[in-house]
Amino acid sequence: MIRYTLTRLALLLLGLFVASVLIFLTLRVLPGDVAQLIAGTNSTPEQADAIRERLGLGEPLVAQYVDWIGGVLRGDLGTSLLTGSSVTDELVQKAQVTVPLGILALTIALAFSLPLGVISAMRRGRSSGTAISVGSQGLAAVPVVWAGMMLVVVFAVWLGWLPAQGFPRAGWSDPAAAVRALVLPALTIGIVEGAMLLRFVRSATLQAVGQDYVRTAAAKGLTRDAALIRHGLPNVGLSVVTVLGLQVAGIIVGAVVIEQLFSLPGIGRMLVADVSARDLPKVQGELLALTGFVLVVGFVVDLVHRALDPRQREAS
Repeated sequence: MIRYTLTRLALLLLGLFVASVLIFLTLRVLPGDVAQLIAGTNSTPEQADAIRERLGLGEPLVAQYVDWIGGVLRGDLGTSLLTGSSVTDELVQKAQVTVPLGILALTIALAFSLPLGVISAMRRGRSSGTAISVGSQGLAAVPVVWAGMMLVVVFAVWLGWLPAQGFPRAGWSDPAAAVRALVLPALTIGIVEGAMLLRFVRSATLQAVGQDYVRTAAAKGLTRDAALIRHGLPNVGLSVVTVLGLQVAGIIVGAVVIEQLFSLPGIGRMLVADVSARDLPKVQGELLALTGFVLVVGFVVDLVHRALDPRQREAS
């Protein structure tokens, strides 16, 4: 297990290095003059020169990368070109909205996809199983923006139960208002992501039904459903753990759109605003932080799967 952990850690660090290089080069090798692009079309040559000097664009690319990544290793993701604020500090502040949103969305997705996915597989060929399967396919095909708009119409406009947009100025000092503001956005992401996870759980459960150990348990006197629950669901759980890394990435992508739709002051909305404002240092730091988060989640998922799977424990 120790050797496997060290190997995965080395791959994580390699992935972070490759991601940092790609992000750096992508934002540096833009068509035209990067400084002029940031300054805007109505800027003066002096303004473009000031930006060029501030970003060190006159230095070789290698020197620019070493200077940037050196700051990252010290915990400094850069400084906003427009406001002069620390990118790290702003990410920490915005994460107080995005992280709870992601956790709530993932909780919603798991809460209905796990039981309904198993029920759909166990009731395969029956009306209830077919209804769940068809419903999940329909929900998985729904655009997240449309789903969010429909939820706003129903729960905010018609029923008036939840706020349509925004986040309380008091933040988490008023936890009840903060949670109410996150319910509709989290429900939007959770329904769409959960529908896709439901289909995966259904497929994994159907695969478990056909395994020899489930059929053997059924032959010894257990009903098919009891044999599946006792011997098949642990393997289904392992499969779900594996796919959770992809779900987290999907939730992050969904948060970028949903935070715009619901006017939430989170990382996704900040990233969109910074791209529009051409704040290159800030966008660079934000992309690296999000990429690093996804890679770390994948690393943790791999270790958890390895620890829970008895076959892999024996192999290690």
